[in-house]
Amino acid sequence: MKLWVDDLRVPPAGWVWVKTSREAIETLETTRVSVLSLDHDLGGDDTTRPVVIWMCENGVWPAEIRVHSANPVGVEWLTGMVERYRNGGPDEQTTLPRRDR
Repeated sequence: MKLWVDDLRVPPAGWVWVKTSREAIETLETTRVSVLSLDHDLGGDDTTRPVVIWMCENGVWPAEIRVHSANPVGVEWLTGMVERYRNGGPDEQTTLPRRDR
């Protein structure tokens, strides 16, 4: 499954769309996600930071993770966390596709 996490942008065809960090985490808990695309800002105080923290704490990592946020600070935080923790820690190298919109 391809999971698109964004409160405003409509996903490309074939993606499942969730609009909150809670919905994203619930989907990751119950469904095998192969591709995950994250916006940073989800409206109000919600962001996808809790999603990435949850993935770090639970060792759940889709095969491909993309960031499609227009928030440069948010992009840096999300990609930095994924690059650091995806493969077990900062000693591992991870390639993370970045798609800013």
